[in-house]
Amino acid sequence: MIEITRIFSRFTWENAADILLVALIFYTLLRLFRGTAAVQLLRGILVLTFVVVLISNMVELTAFRWLVNNSLNVILVAIPVIFQPELRRALERLGRTAPLFGRRASQATTEFLVSELLRTVDTLSERRHGAIIVLEGATGLEEYIETGTRLDSVVSRELLLTIFFPNTALHDGAVIVRGDRILAAGCVLPLTQRQFADTQMGTRHRAAVGITEQNDAIAVVVSEETGIISVSRHGRIVRRLDEKRLRKILQAFYEPRRAAPRDER
Repeated sequence: MIEITRIFSRFTWENAADILLVALIFYTLLRLFRGTAAVQLLRGILVLTFVVVLISNMVELTAFRWLVNNSLNVILVAIPVIFQPELRRALERLGRTAPLFGRRASQATTEFLVSELLRTVDTLSERRHGAIIVLEGATGLEEYIETGTRLDSVVSRELLLTIFFPNTALHDGAVIVRGDRILAAGCVLPLTQRQFADTQMGTRHRAAVGITEQNDAIAVVVSEETGIISVSRHGRIVRRLDEKRLRKILQAFYEPRRAAPRDER
């Protein structure tokens, strides 16, 4: 009891700030890794670290302690490699352009764009033509644009329907849209490593989740087998959308200040 009192008597606001900073770092890491495969890896590392520290402190094992102390440098190098996707996503979020300089469009442009996308997706769904349309956010998608065929054309229902018509040269890849312009078609996207419980979700859905895991883009997918419309953002995917729900999601993406937060869920 005396020791506890002595510890608290030396406790200063600098110590409190130090503890809060460490807690904030761990909280941020847990928030960042939530919903990803890294959660299990992080849990395993924490359990292993706890066991190693417990054994080395309880039992006098000289060789084991030497091995642990000399393995710290290797672990520090291995952690960035293991958690590379999550760390990259965190750095991209920090480096994103501020909202003041971010994506902006006039109300008329936004309404036209949303209307064209809705009409396109509705027709593709009726015809069972598979498609994936990626809408660029604040983070640029130039590395994926380079994998496709550059178009730099105004978004239009007719052009999108032509691109995704079966057996055409560009129908298998993704279309990337920046603002009201189609930058490229036939683009190759990264596939997520996550496993889907729904067997109807194929390569297009894996690509949609994969591209949105790494940035703030939004991906609209039309299933070739079922015609089901899905939307992926921040590595999460929502399926079986009707026109009303899809409109709300697109409006929330292009007009984040005007749309209610619940529209994006």
